[in-house]
Amino acid sequence: MRDEKKYLVEEAGSHLEKSDYVFLTNFERITVEETSELRETLAKEGAEFHVVKNSVLDVAAKDRDLPDLKEWLAGPTAIVVGGNDPSGVAKILRKFCKLKDKNDVKVGVLGDKTLTAEDVKILSDLPSIEVLKAQLLGLLNQPATQMVSVLNAVPTSVVNVLQAKADQEGDN
Repeated sequence: MRDEKKYLVEEAGSHLEKSDYVFLTNFERITVEETSELRETLAKEGAEFHVVKNSVLDVAAKDRDLPDLKEWLAGPTAIVVGGNDPSGVAKILRKFCKLKDKNDVKVGVLGDKTLTAEDVKILSDLPSIEVLKAQLLGLLNQPATQMVSVLNAVPTSVVNVLQAKADQEGDN
């Protein structure tokens, strides 16, 4: 392999190592301004958009033991990587694709699983990691709250009975 290609493969590989997911997208119809806009939006989630040569991406993906992507490596391809929230990044890509009506997601890889374009759409419909953490915390907190209410019910009942007795004696 030529030194130039080795460098490009290493660079693509370093991008692939930035997260446990990667989305491949077609970028042929988006303008430079739209690309900049997408990059800025993705950066807010800690994600990056990179144009990569298909043959280079194929070698880099194999070097990192990703699933075989060969069937989606046709035409102009860009990758989206980085950030801790694949669902949030998928939301951004889906919104951008819908708004601009130009490019589309070819495929995604999450861990060692290949995600079809439909799978990426479903992923984008999931709540963000922050929302899921809040929901989980709420579920974990709920039994404790209920337990406190039950434990507090007995002393509260006793206090209410004593208060009623005191009020009754005060009326006499």
